[in-house]
Amino acid sequence: MQVEIVTGSITEVICDALIVNLFEGVSMPTGATGAVDAALDGQIAGLIRGKQGAGKYGATSVLHICNGLGTRQVILLGLGKKEEFTLDRLRGVAGTAIRAAQKLDVRTVATVVHGAGQAGFDPQAAAQALVEGTLLGNYRFCCYKTGPDEVVIPEKLYIIEHDAQKVPQLTAGSERGQAVATAVNMTRSLVNHPANRMTPAKMAAQAAEIAAHHGLELQVLDKEEIAAQGMSAFLAVAQGSHEPPRLIVLKYNGNPGSQNLLALVGKGVTFDSGGISLKPSEGMQEMKDDMAGAAAVLGAMQAIAALRLPVNVAAVAPCTENLPSGYAFRPGDVIDSLGGKTIEIISTDAEGRLILADAITYAHRLGASHVVDLATLTGACVVALGTVASGVMANDRDLCGRVLAAAGAAGERMWELPLFEEYKEQIKSDIADLKNSGGRPAGAITAGLFLAAFAGAKPWVHVDIAGTVSSDKDSGYNVKGATGAGVRTLVRLAEDLGKW
Repeated sequence: MQVEIVTGSITEVICDALIVNLFEGVSMPTGATGAVDAALDGQIAGLIRGKQGAGKYGATSVLHICNGLGTRQVILLGLGKKEEFTLDRLRGVAGTAIRAAQKLDVRTVATVVHGAGQAGFDPQAAAQALVEGTLLGNYRFCCYKTGPDEVVIPEKLYIIEHDAQKVPQLTAGSERGQAVATAVNMTRSLVNHPANRMTPAKMAAQAAEIAAHHGLELQVLDKEEIAAQGMSAFLAVAQGSHEPPRLIVLKYNGNPGSQNLLALVGKGVTFDSGGISLKPSEGMQEMKDDMAGAAAVLGAMQAIAALRLPVNVAAVAPCTENLPSGYAFRPGDVIDSLGGKTIEIISTDAEGRLILADAITYAHRLGASHVVDLATLTGACVVALGTVASGVMANDRDLCGRVLAAAGAAGERMWELPLFEEYKEQIKSDIADLKNSGGRPAGAITAGLFLAAFAGAKPWVHVDIAGTVSSDKDSGYNVKGATGAGVRTLVRLAEDLGKW
């Protein structure tokens, strides 16, 4: 979708559909909505009087008009209560509004920056939220549909602003929003692809496209090179599949004078059957999304490079399948790891922490000063936090605080879980250094503690996105399917760390 900032009156713009807004409890429209109402001889005011709840959050009403404006359709968008309106709510209603426009079969849409003036938002931040929400809400995944799309996707968004002095800020926010939303949507598509189409090799090919387009350094290790590095835990997971694994490393050097390097490590299990510890067949098709952590770090790298942030970042994405076969690793096996620790296998379905353990160690060898890993790691995190928030665990208070602050600023909910010493008893092994599973109690936490053993003393944060990786319905700027969880947070974190 193209985005253009237009200076002038909202009543004069030529478009297929025009979006205006209303806070809850308002009986007479003002501002841009009032101007449109005046041009329509009070039709919006009449709609408000005749339709209870027109201003409720996310409510949409459509006016089909004959004259008075340069459009034939006006979408009235409810913003909810003014005191509850936030940048993320702005992002959400923008997504709702563009999907309402999709139902009208329109190509061009015009809008104001919803509620920014009355809510007191910074114009750049508000424009970014508007563009992000619109582009995220406008996303559709139709790669495997053979017929024409049933929905017409709007192709152009006009953002109308009467104050010319705000245009530079709106433009900067719009450009940033486009970079971030494009990266999130790319991540969504990677996750939405089925496992037979999104293999480890295809993940590496996507990384190559990002590197070529943005001038990033790329290194892809094949099975033999992974073995030569001594990444035995990674290879143990990979050995059950005929599909060869790949270790993807993308590097962005935005601040050559700095010694700091942020490593983003993403779990890339392109299909997880559970291995010998086979998962139930019901719902197994969803395990194509077990590479969402790797997809997220690739998406974050795309946005970081597009925004030219002054920070050094390396993405490390171990990609493999986890399948049962005569070659697969087994419960009871003891395996080695790149970090030197031995691991007793309790469950082959606790595979993500094994590939991440080697990837975190590899990130340290690349010179990482700070590590953040993302993974659809545990069903236990879904039990603990549901689908609303991602779980966060850390060994460093400062980095953890920065991640949580970045998540809050980006509109992604995350919640910290404790890594108390007592939980370590659950992953102690009688015959090896560690067990790869501590059982059902505190399963998300013991998985985090397993990774902490490989993070060592360097600042590290683990984000479990198992509950937030997908949405089962259209809601706000999320559409049914992959959400692209974590990308916006990682970009905000990189922006923050660029100020070191």
